[in-house]
Amino acid sequence: MDGGADGGVRVRRGFVVPERELRWRFSRASGPGGQGVNTTDSRVELSFDVAGSPSVPADLRERALERLRNRLADGVLTITAAEHRSQLRNREAARQRLAAVLGEATAAGPRTRRPTRPTKGSKRRRLDAKTRRGDIKKLRGRPDE
Repeated sequence: MDGGADGGVRVRRGFVVPERELRWRFSRASGPGGQGVNTTDSRVELSFDVAGSPSVPADLRERALERLRNRLADGVLTITAAEHRSQLRNREAARQRLAAVLGEATAAGPRTRRPTRPTKGSKRRRLDAKTRRGDIKKLRGRPDE
């Protein structure tokens, strides 16, 4: 999922985000770590400019901007990772999450369904079911004398 030629993030074949386009920020995280959590900047924020990146193919950019519109701030996607105690593991988690989010956002949509005619068997089953249902409803009426 990740690990492109220059250390970038591989999203899919033909789409690798180069390391130079990634912006990293580090801060103190909450959670496990004891006293070390007060001194180490293990929380990671990874930002990637989806709208302005030259490495995103045009067709994939349109698809990603449309699907990620609620997660973007001025065309920039930000991923946060703070679940691990070490900054290195959080960096790796953020890279994997970025690859997963971009991969999902740029995936092709489902194929359109080609309409087909109902088969003779399905028509017969449908009519038989309607007949049975009608017979059940007839039984609800008043008995004839």
